Amino acid sequence: MMKPIASIDDLKAIARRRVPRMFYDYVDGGSWTEQTYRANSTDFDRIHLRQRVAVDVSDRDLTTTMIGQPVSMPVAIAPTGLTGMVHADGEICAARAAERFGVPFTLSTMSICSLEDVAAAVSTPIWFQLYVMRDRSFVAKLVERARVAGCAALVLTLDLQMVGQRHKDIHNGLSSPPKPTLRNLANLATKPRWCLGMLGTRRRSFGNLIGHVEGLNETVGLAKWTDSQFDPSLDWDDVRRIRDMWAGKLILKGILDPEDAVHAVDCGADAIIVSNHGGRQLDGALSSIAALPDIVAAVGGRTEVHLDGGIRSGQDVLKAVALGAKGVYIGRSMLYGLGALGEAGVTRSLEIIRKELFTTMGLCGVRSIAELGRDNLILRHPLD
Repeated sequence: MMKPIASIDDLKAIARRRVPRMFYDYVDGGSWTEQTYRANSTDFDRIHLRQRVAVDVSDRDLTTTMIGQPVSMPVAIAPTGLTGMVHADGEICAARAAERFGVPFTLSTMSICSLEDVAAAVSTPIWFQLYVMRDRSFVAKLVERARVAGCAALVLTLDLQMVGQRHKDIHNGLSSPPKPTLRNLANLATKPRWCLGMLGTRRRSFGNLIGHVEGLNETVGLAKWTDSQFDPSLDWDDVRRIRDMWAGKLILKGILDPEDAVHAVDCGADAIIVSNHGGRQLDGALSSIAALPDIVAAVGGRTEVHLDGGIRSGQDVLKAVALGAKGVYIGRSMLYGLGALGEAGVTRSLEIIRKELFTTMGLCGVRSIAELGRDNLILRHPLD
């Protein structure tokens, strides 16, 4: 009998048992020593909450907006590659859960379910995350596909000009679908729920690439093509060109430096996401929450500032918003839920974060998201 699920860590423990090793490690790993990956979470612990009492908090409101879109709480689903390998049709499951919950869902370029499949599965427009690849004609096609699919925002990732060295993925020989090695087959034999789900779907490789890149199929050239496409020549002129191509809301993801935040504003970004790619790129970089205050100050209200990285609870959401983020993104927290219980697990992860945020706001004497600010936090412990 499964014990009650009370936290994101409970979902993580179930996902570890149910998801094949290579895909669980892909979700739960960072680059090099994983210093930045760990700091994304642990740096939240250094921020203390200011408890207030004798305040009428009987009527608390979590609703707000992100890029002008009403949301039930200041949370969006982050773009995560290989989501459909954590659970069969994972992107569709997550998009449906997000739609019911009233929060945005962002689809990764490197998704298993295609943009068209996910957009058709929901009635609310999704957001689409774009990588700038060497094949610029393919990038233009992706932008056009996002327009035709009715995406409400384009999320342009800037911090993957090259892939960081991710030791777990190298050791596991990460591939989609898994290569039929003895080690992989032995591990898959212990994951019957996952295997049954995969047998029941046709979506087992990168849906936005297969059928859209000439000569590319599931078994020939996919990994080699993908690895060769991330473009180290990406610069702010490329960002401006994509701004010109896309008439809708443009969000720039991967900003970790105040100077880059100013460049993003100058390029016409409707929002920026303070992010270090979940600690999967430059190990030793600042955590997202540590970088947030200086970036908020540099932007000076000229565009929305969002945060991605390390959000494992509603308290983390509150701290980020109090430090100036208009909203946050959950990636791993969502994937733990997806790996544990599928679509219901994504819903459960959102429920946990909402309940924690709702309770914490009350204990801090806060009635609405708009009231949150630095005065709700104690940024240095009195005994330090």
